[in-house]
Amino acid sequence: MASAADSYDGSIIQNGVRNVLTKVKAAGVLRLVFHDAGTFDISDKSGGMNGSIIYEADRPENAGLSKSLKILRKAKEGIDQVQQVSWADLIAVAGAEAVALCGGPEISIRLGRLDSSTADPTGKLPEETLDVVALKTSFGKKGFSVHPCLLGRTQEMVVLSGAHTIGGKGFGNPNAFDNAYFKVLLEKPRPTSSGMPIGLPTDWALTEDDECLRWIDIYAEDEDKFFADFRDAYTKLVNSGASWRTA
Repeated sequence: MASAADSYDGSIIQNGVRNVLTKVKAAGVLRLVFHDAGTFDISDKSGGMNGSIIYEADRPENAGLSKSLKILRKAKEGIDQVQQVSWADLIAVAGAEAVALCGGPEISIRLGRLDSSTADPTGKLPEETLDVVALKTSFGKKGFSVHPCLLGRTQEMVVLSGAHTIGGKGFGNPNAFDNAYFKVLLEKPRPTSSGMPIGLPTDWALTEDDECLRWIDIYAEDEDKFFADFRDAYTKLVNSGASWRTA
């Protein structure tokens, strides 16, 4: 049986995004994905990749995302003239396009997500000051390999943190999606950029945990492994909490 997504032409969405996206704008667009999908709570299946970020741009944790929403709103206007696209699908595709534009892996996105008509609950995104124990708990609540004995929760948390390799956080070339993030985390003493700290406290919290360091080492040595694992984790992220069209 064909899925509802079979009726969509994904290239129309991709081309619409490409018309408005630049490398300079890529990090902000990718951040939109994390802030929309990152509200997912596996305990009650609330939040997730549902486009609700359009109602949440004024929240402190979403500061600066209005610019990225404005960029995608322009893309949506053009795409909707050809075929209707949900915000959830658009943001998921746009994040994948941002990664690819900056030299990262190509990520195939399943289409057919439905949009929420209301904002998600507050307080669902991990705070930038969390220590590594709290980070693991936060990611576990979002369904990222909730069996600690498999070490998967740590792996997915670390690989998704690698998204910070693009943007203005100081991890190498801000417009290049590569494994520089992990290489910088291994530098000692802790590096600075123009006298300012690099990254967020949560980035460096990863270096205080042996399991996380194991994965940081792996990705610093093997960019292809980072790309492959990021592709898988991103796909899981953008499917988290999604409701799908059935017809």
